[in-house]
Amino acid sequence: MFGIGYFKAQPAEYIIKYSSGKIVKQGKGLAFFYLKYNTQIVAIPTTSIDANFVFNEITNNFQSATLQGQFTYHIENPVQAGSLLNFTINPVTRLYLSQDPTKLQQRIANVIQMETRVEIQKRTLEETLSQYQEIAVSVLTRIREGKLLESLGVELLNIYFLSAKPTPEVGKALEAEYRETLLRKADEAIYRRRAAAVEEERKIKENELNTQITLEQQKEHLIRLEGINAEQKARYEGKALELEAEYRSKAIEMELAPYKALDHRTILSLAMKELGENAGKIGNLTITSEILAALLDTKK
Repeated sequence: MFGIGYFKAQPAEYIIKYSSGKIVKQGKGLAFFYLKYNTQIVAIPTTSIDANFVFNEITNNFQSATLQGQFTYHIENPVQAGSLLNFTINPVTRLYLSQDPTKLQQRIANVIQMETRVEIQKRTLEETLSQYQEIAVSVLTRIREGKLLESLGVELLNIYFLSAKPTPEVGKALEAEYRETLLRKADEAIYRRRAAAVEEERKIKENELNTQITLEQQKEHLIRLEGINAEQKARYEGKALELEAEYRSKAIEMELAPYKALDHRTILSLAMKELGENAGKIGNLTITSEILAALLDTKK
């Protein structure tokens, strides 16, 4: 029959069936026949829904910051949400008959933005850019503890801040400052490396100088030892020469001792005999009469 329709909801859809303006049936995943001329069907999704947002806020040092993120929510109390917003659908096309379902996301985003503004106004631009994940946690905690979405029948599951950016001009200035900081750190690293190289070179030269001083000291000590050894050697050699001369003198004295008892004529005769025996070794020998008379003179 043309005046009767059949509707079957999805398992996660909370359905409220109105007939002549009164609720006749409600629940999740309902399926039923209905009279087209006097039936309205409200379909409220109960699954988690993701929505994106972009906030432009001012930090406590009067700098603009743009935060982009996403929040996840689900309708915890479908009846309450359905009483505040129009979730009526066309049962044939399953399209909403109003823009109210999109308004719900905007209302949630407004609450998140209000709490985000409170957190950002506590921070400078630099802190906001570096702590946006902490801001997301703080905002979620404030909304849950304050039950700010309870009147909408909504539970906020999570908030993510995907990025936090300054204005392009401020961003360039921060990049320039950070770039200069990196360059300064690079220069400091080069200076430290050069200073370390100079220090190492100084240590090497100091070691070389200490080595040279040690060698000179050892050389001086060696020369002193050589002098002492030479002195001791000379002293020993002098004593040896003295002993040798002494022994030689004694030997000569002992050798000549037998001649002391002989007459000088006998000694002279022996000497002349010795000369004669060694005449071949003598080049020239002149014995004058005066020398011979002096040798033969008994008085002398």
